Amino acid sequence: MPYSFTQLLTIDEPHLIERYNRALKAFDVKPVKLDTFRIDMTGFSPEVAEALGDEDYLDPKRVNRRFIILSPEQATLSVVHSSFSNTRDLMLDFFESNRRVLYALTIKDVVYGEIEDSVFEVDDIDDLLAIEQVEFKIGTHENLTEKTNQLNFMIDKLLKEPDAWRDDAMLHEMVEIVKQTGDIRDNALVPEQVIFRHETFWANHFGGTYVFNDENMITVISDPSARGFRKSRPWQVGYIDINDEASVYKFLEESGRLQPPLGSWIERSKLLDYRKHMAAVWLADKNGDELPHSLINQTWVRRWVRENARLVKENNIIPLIDWARDEADDWKNIQMSNVEDDLKFVLCRADPDHSDMELTNRLISHYVPFDFITRFEFNRPEFHRDRQDWSKAYADFVAMALENTYLGNRNKAFDDLYV
Repeated sequence: MPYSFTQLLTIDEPHLIERYNRALKAFDVKPVKLDTFRIDMTGFSPEVAEALGDEDYLDPKRVNRRFIILSPEQATLSVVHSSFSNTRDLMLDFFESNRRVLYALTIKDVVYGEIEDSVFEVDDIDDLLAIEQVEFKIGTHENLTEKTNQLNFMIDKLLKEPDAWRDDAMLHEMVEIVKQTGDIRDNALVPEQVIFRHETFWANHFGGTYVFNDENMITVISDPSARGFRKSRPWQVGYIDINDEASVYKFLEESGRLQPPLGSWIERSKLLDYRKHMAAVWLADKNGDELPHSLINQTWVRRWVRENARLVKENNIIPLIDWARDEADDWKNIQMSNVEDDLKFVLCRADPDHSDMELTNRLISHYVPFDFITRFEFNRPEFHRDRQDWSKAYADFVAMALENTYLGNRNKAFDDLYV
């Protein structure tokens, strides 16, 4: 099933399906005839996307993302399809800042809208750089937020204008609105915070573009073929070719975002051990060999490495990890100048204390394609794209490995690897 091991909410109650279709109609999208489907935090549904034949039905221009909220429970879900890496953070901020309002609104209706910014279409990198903040524009099928604003206006008028209570038409209208909104003094139906900052992010435009925002400099990491590369705001923006591993590594290290292989964290973390096993299975699958029955299987790894010594040496990932682990045993700082540029990221993780930790790990995963755990955790779109090219045996192995070694106790596993 698409998007396995992803936190999605099943929608199978007729009134919720009807509400979802109302939101689609508001977006001028054809309603779907489904008895059940799953949604993520933003309301995106893989089943609805398949029925419509359009994965971007909530993201038509890959900017100003649409959302559909049927339940406050969506705040705990994943975001499985998005053009920006910080969509989940923005949605989470919106949920947390307006929890009571969203709870009250979704009891009565569906909430939908757009995460709107100053850009309506991305043609070049300058358009991405122009996005500095976003505003949540929301609506409901029954216009509850609009009616709440209208009711607030009439209450204010009633309190401030001495003769307003004589206006029978206004009083009657207030009674009719209250029947729909309830007592807005206890259940406000207008979100309190709708504007949020948009600074450091990944965008799927131009094959994937990373934007890091520091105090005096913005750094863009992208393919140099991207329109505007090294031309948009050159006085303010530094550009790095995403294919230049050495320069990317240098930037992340010098900006304090990267944690190079130090004995202090290698001893605590299981990350390099996991990467060694994942690399062995990845190479074994490419070699057409039988895969193990578990990810952490020292016996299988030792045997496979011994029987495929030439392949292992040519690839060099496993010998590199073994060398780093040996060095770390003495708590030495490993000299990265001795490591090939295209393999440096095999030994690294993001600094867990940096605010850009998740985005940095996402970028690292770009250079470590065999590390399906890091890609699953920090780069879900690329993980799902990877799956389309996997052999059935490898896909089954990854599913089993995630279930048994990561998802069973995700918080602990996350801390063991990345914190």
